[in-house]
Amino acid sequence: MFGRFIRSIVSSAIIAALLSACAIKPTQTPFPDYGYAPPTSEYSGPLFKLSQNYPTQMPDKSKLPGFLNTDFTQDWRAYIMQVRDYCFEGNVAADWRVENNKVRGWYHIPWQHYGPMGREAIHGLTKEAPLAAGQLASSQLYTNAVAYAVGFYNEFGGYTIGKVWKDHTKPDPSMTTDEGFPVGTVVCKTLFVNMPPDLVKAQVPFLANPVTWQAYVTKDFSSCVVPGVPCERSVMPVALIQMDIMVRDDRAPFGWVFGTFQYNGQLNNAAPWNNLVPVGLQWGNDPEVQDNIPQLVDGTFPQNTPAAITPINAKLTNTRINNNASELPPTHLGWDGRLNGPVDNPRSSCMSCHMTASYPGEPLSGLFVKASDRPQSGTPEWNTWWLQWFQNVRCRELFLNAKQSLDFSLQLSGGIQNFYASEQSPVRVTPQHPTVRNAAP
Repeated sequence: MFGRFIRSIVSSAIIAALLSACAIKPTQTPFPDYGYAPPTSEYSGPLFKLSQNYPTQMPDKSKLPGFLNTDFTQDWRAYIMQVRDYCFEGNVAADWRVENNKVRGWYHIPWQHYGPMGREAIHGLTKEAPLAAGQLASSQLYTNAVAYAVGFYNEFGGYTIGKVWKDHTKPDPSMTTDEGFPVGTVVCKTLFVNMPPDLVKAQVPFLANPVTWQAYVTKDFSSCVVPGVPCERSVMPVALIQMDIMVRDDRAPFGWVFGTFQYNGQLNNAAPWNNLVPVGLQWGNDPEVQDNIPQLVDGTFPQNTPAAITPINAKLTNTRINNNASELPPTHLGWDGRLNGPVDNPRSSCMSCHMTASYPGEPLSGLFVKASDRPQSGTPEWNTWWLQWFQNVRCRELFLNAKQSLDFSLQLSGGIQNFYASEQSPVRVTPQHPTVRNAAP
């Protein structure tokens, strides 16, 4: 009898263990896809889906991009065009709905749905920046143009995103501070301009024969930027204007290579996406080149003038700019000829901006520092202060007063900041239409 009792206990333990092993483990709530969806009366097509099945294992080295064998310092154009082809492969055919890419995995950064500038639901575009008159072309008079964008990370980058966001309720930026993105990470971001089509045609000649998407956007940049305040969005056509790329390449002295393309529809390529022509490549900020440091006039930065030609600064050793004027329309670039695209800040650069990626966030540029925190313009202290944004910061290195590095990923930085802002905000920022799904919390 005692033996039967022991066997009963053992059997019960085994059964309990088996049931535990076979039990369905709780899953995390998926990240929201978007924050703002149009009413069905305006749009009834496919909606954006956040690609969030991040790899849990480091991708095999056999999947490293082939262009890592191209020397970007010797043939920058071959390198950037190979990166463009890599980004296009499988994505153009899928209309950049990357979850449908049949060639390789691509992934989005979560928590970009949140807030008044968050993801719209048709293509996942977020509001990026206002575009001043004359910024795109000397003939551009329209003052309400807005840049919208959506970014994609390949499977090497997706692996790191998954590690940072392994716990959906507690992002861990130490993963990028301690380890960073692995070599072979590729990021590409497509950018569009929200501007009435008739004005695009009349005022921005290089946007002829446009690639257009439908998007649920605001009429101008200042609309819908205050949390909790009702605003109006509508479905409008947006025109492709730029594509940016980032590559984690250990041959770069600071770990990353940046590139930018500008759309030139006047080339009229049979495949419209091929009208994206290279602006240039950058792998350092050239901090020793200190000419033309901007100074204030009457307490403000002077207005930028439209570019008649693309300025090429021969002193820069870590930047290459396309000097083919028949291919690249005139564009303003960044500060003193450093790389930037047509919708970007003319007083910054690709690398300058991205090296600020951190948590808590640091200012993207000295332009965004309030006047009371700046030194006096025209002094040596001002110059030293300005050059902070043009030092060379290596991957994973902390910028200014940052506590954690997001390893040059402004999208990752912004997503984490959005997450914590939602935790702390008493205002529930929700889309303005009841048909919205996956609304911002």
